[in-house]
Amino acid sequence: MTPPACPSRCAVKKPLTPKRRYRVVENPEYAAFLRRVIRAYSRRVAAGDIEAITTMAALASDLEDATRQAITALNAFGYSWADIGMRLGITRQGAQQRWGDTTPATVTDTSSIATHGSCP
Repeated sequence: MTPPACPSRCAVKKPLTPKRRYRVVENPEYAAFLRRVIRAYSRRVAAGDIEAITTMAALASDLEDATRQAITALNAFGYSWADIGMRLGITRQGAQQRWGDTTPATVTDTSSIATHGSCP
């Protein structure tokens, strides 16, 4: 027994979020390569190259800046903070607070600021 033909009005609704095309890239292999390079550099510094420790610390700052740029670009591309946070193992709110809008807040209440250049 075959089911009756369904008219076009009972078709499945379109999803609320459009499906994104998945680009094939070698990110896992590239990330593994970077991990190997960082570990090798760490071993080189640990072998007695004390002068390189400042460079290694600067690399950590560079990585944080690069992560911020990547996450900002993903958010601008259309990924939600929930999507980003889920992949980082943190909450949507945690991701947004850490990497969200970083523009400094403007001062709106100037009544507590001394205008004559001395402390109150």
